[in-house]
Amino acid sequence: MNAAALLSAMLLVAGCASAAAAPAAEEPIPIVSQTQEGPNPDGSYKWAFEAGNGIKANEEGHLNNAGAENEAMHAEGAFSYKADDGADIAMTYVADENGFQPQGAHLPTPPPIPEAIKRALEWNAAHPEQDDQKS
Repeated sequence: MNAAALLSAMLLVAGCASAAAAPAAEEPIPIVSQTQEGPNPDGSYKWAFEAGNGIKANEEGHLNNAGAENEAMHAEGAFSYKADDGADIAMTYVADENGFQPQGAHLPTPPPIPEAIKRALEWNAAHPEQDDQKS
């Protein structure tokens, strides 16, 4: 077998393998409902949608302190869906000058502060003069 025939055979095998590995085309997921209001002249907006697979999302926002030096967008929203394992996932959030603040039962939470460290932090906060004397 010459090099051209070998190359052709390899390309044919590779093409068949990639065609066999390609996933079947999935049915598109329909949008069941969708609304959008804005953006309005004052910076406010609102949107929501629901997909045929149960995904839901919504958000509304507005401009806080318009025209001031500390002007900032404020947005509140939520989304929900079913995880691959069938668990319901739902999250709400606020996004503003303090950053993105999500809340949801599926989000990890930090462990509680050990009691001894908590007492030490409280003592330090109650005795700031002790810190000033050391410097």
